[in-house]
Amino acid sequence: MAVATQDYGLFINGESTEPASGELRDLTEPATGAPLARVAMAKEQDVDRAVEAARAALEGPWGKTPPTERSRLLHALADALVANRKELCELEVRNVGKAISSVKAEHAQAVENFRFYASAIASIAGRSNPIGGSLLFYSLKEPAGVCGQIVPWNYPLMMTTWKLAPALAAGCTVVLKPDSATPLSALRMAELAAEVGFPAGAINIVPGPGPVVGAHLVRHPGVEKIAFTGSTATGSEIMRLASDGIKRLILELGGKSPNVIFADGELDDAVPSSVWSIYYSAGQSCEARSRVLVEAPLYEDFVAKFSELAGGLKVGDPLDPETQVGSLISTDHRERVHGYVETGREEGADVVTGGTVPEGDGAFYPPTVLAHADNSMRIAQEEIFGPVATVIPFEDEQDAVRIANESRYGLMATVWTADPERGHRLARRIKAGTVGINMPYTAFPGIPFGGYKQSGFGRELGLETLDAYLETKSVIVSTSPKPFNPFGL
Repeated sequence: MAVATQDYGLFINGESTEPASGELRDLTEPATGAPLARVAMAKEQDVDRAVEAARAALEGPWGKTPPTERSRLLHALADALVANRKELCELEVRNVGKAISSVKAEHAQAVENFRFYASAIASIAGRSNPIGGSLLFYSLKEPAGVCGQIVPWNYPLMMTTWKLAPALAAGCTVVLKPDSATPLSALRMAELAAEVGFPAGAINIVPGPGPVVGAHLVRHPGVEKIAFTGSTATGSEIMRLASDGIKRLILELGGKSPNVIFADGELDDAVPSSVWSIYYSAGQSCEARSRVLVEAPLYEDFVAKFSELAGGLKVGDPLDPETQVGSLISTDHRERVHGYVETGREEGADVVTGGTVPEGDGAFYPPTVLAHADNSMRIAQEEIFGPVATVIPFEDEQDAVRIANESRYGLMATVWTADPERGHRLARRIKAGTVGINMPYTAFPGIPFGGYKQSGFGRELGLETLDAYLETKSVIVSTSPKPFNPFGL
């Protein structure tokens, strides 16, 4: 489907609508620089309209929708994503620049996110028990309210479902702000939701600049809960803005995740999996294993094999099914990534492969390996968010744990070892929200995902997430037929 020159409005109260300011942003394809679309940019008054629509839906048709119907609608939206797979994947590739092989996998998870939470609705239940004498307690689970949700530019299709699915399953309504540069799949998903029967106002999409639209959404007195995925610096500002209203928060923030390779690990699995763990989304992923920690006896052999595989990855046209690494999001971001590589050189790391800005159109950057690095270097401590792996040697298990934990982040970690006891020991000792043992994968519907330390708090994707969109109300009732007279009057 060709999408160039198409105009997109805001999505408020069940329909596409013009922004109050009339402002449109021209989008280009990161991989080619070609014109892609023009998208309406929201302002504060558009957020006000969206929150008003969400409130009306919460107090009206969506609030009156029974759980079984919410489940049916979420399954119907999943079906619509499947039916429109080709369009959605191409839209995402053109808007974000990443390889279509990655986008197809993200689309598959997006579908399963809706299906998981559609089924999980059946788990929403309070409890009851007598508390002595004639008093009976029972609890109710009620939606948290109108939710403001902010998703990043690197996974707009998949992250939109991470946010929408549990909120809608809980009976909340949503005002979602996608990144200004990558709003197309979220806007299309809202259209599909309306087509399958979600009532007007249940889902509202307001692209716009974070300091204006995002900040106003977070501060808005009509919003009860905020869920944000993005940088740690922005997450800190969101906490500050949300504090006045004591809003409930889920923050999924940055990462500098370690990939720990022991000498007894199976290299035939560890090397290609480690390559995938950093380069599969051109490194533009919060949980990318960008710090590769390798036991000293294995170090040089591992670096040689890892670099050879990384250097052989196919970088190019993101719509080509054979492409393994697509474009970065923009040339500006590429300059930032390259700046870190240059910093690594200055710090004394060796650039084993990659590390040069290619000529030609698009924001491409080659898979890059920085070896003989130390964990104190900036390239090991700061989130580069690009296809750059920093390879660090360690001496023994204790040294590996120390290096893995010497980071302000704690989102993901992977351990490669043939010793099961060691794998489970490190899973307990590494401070990260998810630890993989002898496998590289990170996020699955139903498995809680989130961070320790400055990688945020709260969890996405699990039943815990559903509970985070619910309030618990306690009810205490007297079952006695006698008048209740505690003072004996």
